[in-house]
Amino acid sequence: MKAIMVVGTTSHAGKSMLTTALCRMLSRKGWRVAPFKGQNMALNAYVTPSGGEIGHAQAVQAWAAGIVPRVEMNPILLKPQGDMTSQVILKGRVAGRVGAKDYYEQFFDTGWQAIEESLQRLGEEFDLIVCEGAGSPAEVNLKHRDLTNMRVARHLNASTILVVDIDRGGAFAHVVGTLELLEPEERALIHGIVINKFRGHRELLQPGIEWLEQRTGIPVIGVIPWFEEVFPAEDSLSLLERPSRNSNADLTISVIRLPRISNFTDFDPLESESSVQVKYVTLKESLGYPDAVILPGSKTTIADLVAMQRTGMAEELQNYVAAGGTILGICGGFQMMGKLLADPEGLEGQEGRYRGLGLVPLKTVITGQKVARQRQVTSHFPQPGLPVSGYEIHQGRSHLAEPESENEPVFKSMFEDQNLGVVDTTQSIWGTYLHGIFDNGAWRRAWLNRLRQQRGLKSLPTGIPNYREQREAMFDALAGAVGEHLDLNPILQRLNS
Repeated sequence: MKAIMVVGTTSHAGKSMLTTALCRMLSRKGWRVAPFKGQNMALNAYVTPSGGEIGHAQAVQAWAAGIVPRVEMNPILLKPQGDMTSQVILKGRVAGRVGAKDYYEQFFDTGWQAIEESLQRLGEEFDLIVCEGAGSPAEVNLKHRDLTNMRVARHLNASTILVVDIDRGGAFAHVVGTLELLEPEERALIHGIVINKFRGHRELLQPGIEWLEQRTGIPVIGVIPWFEEVFPAEDSLSLLERPSRNSNADLTISVIRLPRISNFTDFDPLESESSVQVKYVTLKESLGYPDAVILPGSKTTIADLVAMQRTGMAEELQNYVAAGGTILGICGGFQMMGKLLADPEGLEGQEGRYRGLGLVPLKTVITGQKVARQRQVTSHFPQPGLPVSGYEIHQGRSHLAEPESENEPVFKSMFEDQNLGVVDTTQSIWGTYLHGIFDNGAWRRAWLNRLRQQRGLKSLPTGIPNYREQREAMFDALAGAVGEHLDLNPILQRLNS
């Protein structure tokens, strides 16, 4: 099968970005392209139509290629739980929880088999597989158990691109050092070097490019300038480095940056709204009084709830709501807003019963069987009759209890399925299990318009496309921006030889 591999000298070198761009660029050229990442470690997950979990980045790359995401594109997904363990998702399904020391003993052979089977299936259906590596391919202490980088490249005899982030400094040393640490048969697969995140004039870099090509014998096929990330990094640490956008916006929406925040891709559509500033607030910061607060998903809901209670953020949220603020919880955030969370089997760590924020009369029990499915529903609030689509990923089972006193707020179902989300009668307290809810353009605008009305601002039109159409335009813009600075001919010539 024909394949291109993208590896980086370091994490955050630009592998995901370049892989996404290549998927769109090559699909434009008429190739039937499929993305692939053998093993991904991320808390941003997506549910495929078959109900399997994959890394959200591979779903994005599939959309860039114009195809439907599927589990074969990311056969191994590791979801860190913060206690030196990870939940292992194998071919879309939960396969267990394991510590870092034991993972490769228990899952290496099974994982490689899943990778081979997935590549075989993709190779039978597509002309070209564009593979993404992870971290660096030259970690000498990890190479013997590598399931993502050069083992995959060698298996496919893939024409491989090495990406380096020049903005970090030391780019030439990174490239030369990486190549020196590869085995000769691995180094022979590197057919092009891409210098990423370049700021400055190309002519000033040219002597370095000529030296690098002479030193390595490998052409520099691209110098990609610095531009703001079109799509977020997989690592939640990137949220600390992300500058606030739309600082002069009408509305400020604060997202609580939980220690184990997951699926923060839910908020990309909000960040695309020029009238909205999305601000990530750590547990050590003051909440203030934004127009709305979002409690996001979490891989370990109870641990993050306890962290909020320990730091005082829980009390701040309760006071914010009591003062009339608007809050929306998604998935784990929804569970935290309830009265009780129970983990009788200790699936998240320590078994026990935990007091929630008490904002919703919700009781949740963490169970071993995960719910992972796509959903298409119709809204009741904030505007009835709007079609809404998204996906669920959660292990908790929740039920809404009857109010214990007349002073408790009354809740109604956001959708025809009450288990999927509720809202109080003042439309100030929202909770839902639906990831991707803000992708729905009309629903997003209707929800924002309620916040705007509270500020005395004019409502925005709700007859807008869903975020996926805006995402398509971003794919085209990304492919165009990267394509201007990338010469794929050396790679394509080898594919066609």
